[in-house]
Amino acid sequence: MRLDGVRILDLSRLLPGPYATQLLADSGAEVVKVEDAGAGDYARSMEPLTDRGTGAIFEMVNRGKRSVAIDLKSEDGRAAFYRLVAESDVVLESFRPGVVERLGVDYETLSEHNAELIYCSLTGYGQNGPWADRAGHDLNYVAIAGLLDMTRESPDATPQVPGYPIGDMAGGLFAAFAIVEAVLARELGNADGEYIDVALADVVASFSQAVAYQALTGDPAEPRPGETPLTGGLPWYDSYETADGNWVTLAALEPKFWRAFCEAVGREDLVAEHGSDDPDVRAALRAELEELFCQRTRDEWEAALADVDGAVTGVYAPAELDEHPQFRARDLVERHGDAPPRIGFPARHRETPTETSEAVPEQGEHTRRYLAEVGYDEAAIDRLLESGAVR
Repeated sequence: MRLDGVRILDLSRLLPGPYATQLLADSGAEVVKVEDAGAGDYARSMEPLTDRGTGAIFEMVNRGKRSVAIDLKSEDGRAAFYRLVAESDVVLESFRPGVVERLGVDYETLSEHNAELIYCSLTGYGQNGPWADRAGHDLNYVAIAGLLDMTRESPDATPQVPGYPIGDMAGGLFAAFAIVEAVLARELGNADGEYIDVALADVVASFSQAVAYQALTGDPAEPRPGETPLTGGLPWYDSYETADGNWVTLAALEPKFWRAFCEAVGREDLVAEHGSDDPDVRAALRAELEELFCQRTRDEWEAALADVDGAVTGVYAPAELDEHPQFRARDLVERHGDAPPRIGFPARHRETPTETSEAVPEQGEHTRRYLAEVGYDEAAIDRLLESGAVR
């Protein structure tokens, strides 16, 4: 489904909201960043910086968008925004609850200007509940949702901060999904306008399905890495160090994969150990696998088992993504002109998608264009620029 013809006004900053609208822009939507007339999206200046002096995170999630700069605290600025809303399909915001009401850009107000408007609020804890007004970032959301606790192998171990901002990215992804869902419902005639409340903490919590039963029923009461089937409790589903200090993963959950692996490494004697509940058998099997995998390097194991359905892959660093033949074949890392490389849209369509711009907008670069489009003449635009209502 292409989103050509869908216009989205993005009031968000930093990572979750812009990632959501980047996915939508990559799907063909027209995304207009509505930045304040002061600093704008402060991800523009966050380190690390690209060679062009722009925040790397900003460049990664704002390709092909437009930017208008509006002071929503001014009457003239709000009036200009209302005109844009009347000609748009979606508004996404990520302010703390209550801010949009004070600014006069809440759903109830904006729906008076566009009855078919889809409005998505993307926040840390959602619009209700005792934590709704709390400040937070990704680390807080993965903490409350149980993910950070699940990085500890025992209650005495230190939680390990995930290598990627899971809450930010998951929340952005789910916001994009919810927006597409609402657009589709509207186009099918099942709804008009829609208000969507997405909480990053909720989305991370929904990722706990693999351990939710044990956690919610107390069987066991506190699932831990190294104890549950998908967190290292099974020796045939774990990671192992190799001869060069790298690691490989073995994920032979199904007996057929385990058998294929055992036969490929000449250890048919281990086939019958699969599925054992005996802790002593599992411990002995893990020791055997540790000794086995340390006999070759990561790349040697991958080469040796490349044609074996044993579910073995190496552990790679993010810096190695660009060189991996699988990601190269998928054209996942994109390069366009002098723009920094980026991880592209992670889905492929049979039909060639409409070409999208890779330009990163300057703050307010398209203000004049969009104001003219919604009915302001040149003199009126000049007055707004001079007053500071827009930039």
